[in-house]
Amino acid sequence: MPIKISRDLPAFETLTNENIFVMDLNRATTQRVRPLKIAILNLMPTKVETETQLLRMLGNSPLQVEVEFVQTATHISKNTSAAHMSAFYKTIDEIRDQNFDGMVITGAPVEHLRFEEVEYWNELCDIMEWTKTHVFSTFHICWGAQAALYYHYGIGKHPLPEKLFGVFPHHSEVRNSKLFRGMDDVFMAPHSRHTTVLREEIESCPELTIEASSPQAGVYAVTAMEGRQIFVFGHSEYDRGTLEKEYLRDKNAGLPIRPPVNYYPDDDDTRVPNMTWRSHASLIYANWLNYYVYQETPYDLSNVKNM
Repeated sequence: MPIKISRDLPAFETLTNENIFVMDLNRATTQRVRPLKIAILNLMPTKVETETQLLRMLGNSPLQVEVEFVQTATHISKNTSAAHMSAFYKTIDEIRDQNFDGMVITGAPVEHLRFEEVEYWNELCDIMEWTKTHVFSTFHICWGAQAALYYHYGIGKHPLPEKLFGVFPHHSEVRNSKLFRGMDDVFMAPHSRHTTVLREEIESCPELTIEASSPQAGVYAVTAMEGRQIFVFGHSEYDRGTLEKEYLRDKNAGLPIRPPVNYYPDDDDTRVPNMTWRSHASLIYANWLNYYVYQETPYDLSNVKNM
């Protein structure tokens, strides 16, 4: 089944050309199924790029998915047109009375700030609290995962001696983990961050389960509330060229930056980057939608807050 989005969204044409099964709203209404309702709080500055990346992941599933994009009211995007935001995004107050099967909260380039110093921190806390009664399973990404661990469980982020930048090998730590079902013993995932969370702090919290980790990148995935909260500290949704854009931006600006680890063949940044994480990326989102959302969420979403 397809992902259900507006034909006017820039991602529609991109995903159609990639043979990702997308369906416009008019056709979707003729199908007699209840689509999964997924909200995406997009905190990334490159809104359109992130939309396309996440829709690509959510569209690689046999389930029909209906997406609602959410923005913060306390921060105005400087990199995306007001017309785009007005056409495709809503604020939390506009959806507060609705319930969702799932929600994705993205990362944001605000790692150098304390959480409380982030312009929209109070609003984000309001949204994260709201998810506990209006969303069945919430999937947090990178800084969004760090922010959620801090808000829900009091676990802070810690600065790294240098930027964790590249594509690193990981392994599952939970036998028969539903989130990593079907994954190889070792799988690759991109990271791009200056901060981390500490294993010992997570292990000291009995509500949290470390699902996967990397010798180089540290804790990768954590679950809580039997999968109603999922925290992933990498960027499995990234395209082939996303890390390259970050690298070339800093390199051309004269900033100290090394080529992303395990990314360019022979570390030669004149060559096309290897994409070694696509199958993992598709599987982790498919597993989330299937095992933590579709098979668990109530048919009547009004019952979410009672579960």
